[in-house]
Order: sequence, then C-alpha cells, then structure tokens
Amino acid sequence: MEAEAASVNLINALKEVLSENQVTENQTVRELHGRDESYHAVSLPDIVVFPETTQQVSEVVKLANMHKIPMVPFGLGSSLEGHVIPYHHGITIDFSLMNKILEVRENDFLVKVQPGVTRSQLNKELKKYGLFFSVDPGADATLGGMAATNASGTTSVKYGVMRDQVRDLEVVLADGSIIHTGNLAAKSSSGYHLNGLFVGSEGTLGCFTELTLRVYGIPEHVMAARASFPALNHAAEAVVSILQSGVPIARVELVDEPSMKQVNLYSDTSYNEAPTLFLEFHGNDAGLKQDVEFTKEIVAEHNCLDIEFETDNAARNRLWEARHNLAYAYIQGYPGKKLMVTDVCLPISELSGAIHHAREAVDFLGLTGGIVGHVGDGNYHVLLMIDNNNQEEIKRAEQLNEQIVLYALERKGTCTGEHGVGSVNKNIRKKNMGTHCL
Repeated sequence: MEAEAASVNLINALKEVLSENQVTENQTVRELHGRDESYHAVSLPDIVVFPETTQQVSEVVKLANMHKIPMVPFGLGSSLEGHVIPYHHGITIDFSLMNKILEVRENDFLVKVQPGVTRSQLNKELKKYGLFFSVDPGADATLGGMAATNASGTTSVKYGVMRDQVRDLEVVLADGSIIHTGNLAAKSSSGYHLNGLFVGSEGTLGCFTELTLRVYGIPEHVMAARASFPALNHAAEAVVSILQSGVPIARVELVDEPSMKQVNLYSDTSYNEAPTLFLEFHGNDAGLKQDVEFTKEIVAEHNCLDIEFETDNAARNRLWEARHNLAYAYIQGYPGKKLMVTDVCLPISELSGAIHHAREAVDFLGLTGGIVGHVGDGNYHVLLMIDNNNQEEIKRAEQLNEQIVLYALERKGTCTGEHGVGSVNKNIRKKNMGTHCL
C-alpha cells in the first residue's frame, strides 16, 4: 500500500510540472520504451514522460532525485547495446517533443538544436544554407542520443566522430541543476574539457537538453566506388595503404562476402559477391581525379579484382543505401532471428589480424553472420543472426563477442568504437575485472 501511495504521489507531482498528456503509465507506451533495436531482453519503465522544455526536464529530474527513482533518457530507441532499456524500471524521459532546430549560424558553421532532432531532419534544414552535418551512423538517430553514445559512422575517417562536432551542451545534472559545458569558440584553454567528458557518458552524468554542433560546407564534387578483393586481409591492408598515402578519403567501408550476398538479395543489386570496400571521395574536380587515379594504383597493389566508380547521384545513393540497410538485409534474410552486433575498434595496424580472428571465431562457433566496418578508423562489426529462444546459441554468440572484445583490448583497442558500452560490454568488464579494463 505504501508503494502504491508513493507511486500515486509521484504521478501527481509529475503532472504538476508537466501537463496531463505528458505523463503516462500506459502499457503500450511503456512497452515501446522497454526495448531498443538490439536482441536484449525487454524491461519496462514504470512511467514515461514527454518534456518540452529544459525547465520541465529539470523539474522531472528533481522529483526523481527526491524520490530516489532511476531515470533513463530516450531518443528514438535506435541503439544497439541496450542503453535505453530501463532494467531498474523508474522513469523514462522521452525527448521526442524537444525536436526543434533552434539556430543556424551559417557564418560560424554552427547549429543549435534540441536533443530530439534527428540527423536527417537537421540535414534537410542545413541544405538550404549549403551545409551538412557530417556524422552518419546509418540509423536516423536523434542528435541527443548520438552525443550520449559518441556515435560515429561512415564519414568519421574524414570528419571525425560525434565528440569532434560538439561545441557546447546544455545539461540537466542529477540534482536538476542546469549547466553548459562549452561555448561557441573554436578552441579554448580555460579549464576542463567538459564536452569531452559528457559526450559518450550514455546518460550517466545528465540529460542533454540543447546541443551546439559543428557543420560543414557541402562538397563541390562527390564520387563513390566499389573495390572487390579475393580475401578480407587484402581489403583491410588496402585501407591501410590508402590512409598512409594521404588520400583524403571521406568514407571507406568494408563488407565481407556473406554480407555482399545479403546486400544483393535485399537491395536487388548485382554487386560482385566478394570482400568489398565501399569508398567515397569529396573535393573539387581536379583534386578528385588525382585521388581516384592514386587509389586505383593502391588497390591494384593489393590484388583488387575490380573497381567501379559511381558519379551519378542516384547510383551513389543506391550504393550507400545498400550499405546502410545491411542490418535490415540480414534481419529479412533470417526471419525469426534477432540481430546481435559487435563493435570493437583497434589501432589501424591491428585491423587485418582482428578481422581474420573474428571470421575464424564465427566459423568455429558455427554462427551465422558477416563482417562489416568503418575500417578507415579501425572500427568493425560482426553482424550475427541468433535465435532468442535458443539459449545455447545465445551463449555462443556472447562467447564470440567476449573473444572479439578481449582480442581488441589486448591490442590497446576498445570494446566499443561507436555503439557505447551498454549492458553486454559492461558484463564483460565485470567478468574480466583485474586483467582487462574497458
């Protein structure tokens, strides 16, 4: 009875600082906020709130702090590591109503947004100014969520990761106080680098309510290419050579042979089903021609089977849609199974060995999956299709993830290049505490 009374008191208190329709215990809404895109077990929040302003977020956080109730910030639920699943229940703070682009400072190459703004929403607005936001994780995630996990993606090799784009954050701390972590200046030597501390904190340090982000001019020319190789190690070694040569490549993605088969089935393409690099170049006409010729010479030295360039906008978009939709290609190709994605990052010199190790481990454990990666910065993923009702198969998949993570850590890499720690990697850390540190 006391617990029920406390819950009613909290609901009433929340409705005083929010409106009636911004607070809900509806079962369907709670179920939507009890999962993400991963295979992780569902767990429902007790209450979901939909604030519209920073002050409302602050009041919600103060109440949660007063009642000692856990909180989980929620964007779109596109995460892959269980970050937004409220395993301790409590309050989920959904930022979907805080989705305004507040200011575009085109002459400063900056934009100020609320956390619920999505990547595609922002780029649609920026196009009017001849600008674009560079971080492209594939999913149309919210910018607040992308900052929380330090997201990156296909363009990071040229433009950097989410942390490199954040100039300032407005943050509601655990006691409800509101701070700013930066300013509008391009550089500063005044004290702690709070942007770097808060970006990637996965909701553990506070809730982001505004973000000031760096944006870029749309390139004069863009060219894409596909280069296929006889083996994964040839493709990975070609990436190292391209980077060493100084070619200012904008994207360089690895897709292995099983994944290329899924690409063709899902996207109705007829690409060569061999280990493939998806490449993209940004620049002016003269510079691009030189970069393309140099890249042809480099990949030829690594036994490239063929390389095809796409200058037509439709063909280029089709190429990158195929890459971005690869997770969905696997999901559709294996109905009844769930997708599990690993996410390690290593020094670029260790990449070829890591990918070889991962492929051997997948085959040895008898799992179904492919290898893809943002290999220009040493980040790769194993996409596994697993039966959530088969505990033995889940155990083997988690064993594979642990092997891949420990391999990366032993070579001074990290357990996550862009997805965040989440729940599985946190458990690996607990299991291996004392010998390895994530």
